Amino acid sequence: MIMKSSEITTVLPDVLQPRLRVVFCGTAVGAVSARVGAYYAGHANQFWKVLFRIGLTPRRLDPYEFWTLPTYGLGLTDLVKTRSGSDKAISSSDFDILGFCSKINRFSPKVVAFNGKASARAFLDYAAGYGGPKRDSRIRETVIFVLPSTSAAAGRFWEESYWRELADFANR
Repeated sequence: MIMKSSEITTVLPDVLQPRLRVVFCGTAVGAVSARVGAYYAGHANQFWKVLFRIGLTPRRLDPYEFWTLPTYGLGLTDLVKTRSGSDKAISSSDFDILGFCSKINRFSPKVVAFNGKASARAFLDYAAGYGGPKRDSRIRETVIFVLPSTSAAAGRFWEESYWRELADFANR
């Protein structure tokens, strides 16, 4: 089920349904993704390659196939739904933490995986280290993983082992 809000205009719709294994959460949709209408669509973004390499999808998906992720027990959302751009282009007033918590509690995934420390810090309100599982009382049953960003801009911080740790946990 792709979630669309009738009250606000979102850059890209959430891809959520009950009891997914993992919901990936970014800060906001990137500029390329917003322009083409597909998550993680930047040519150098590793997201789709990594999902395949760590075994969360049986093949490398194309960004335009984002809506098929629930087939594999996966979902997508962002903390900022009404603007796009780099983390530096987003202001603190753009974040919808309460809306995010409401969605996560409604759909109750096993894991929320923050794609990068910036989104994790915005939610947790502190600088969390990579890895998981971590807990936050606002999202009751769901555990948190903080992952190195798949964005090309964060390439120097890349470490795939945390993504593999997530896959191992999610597949239990």
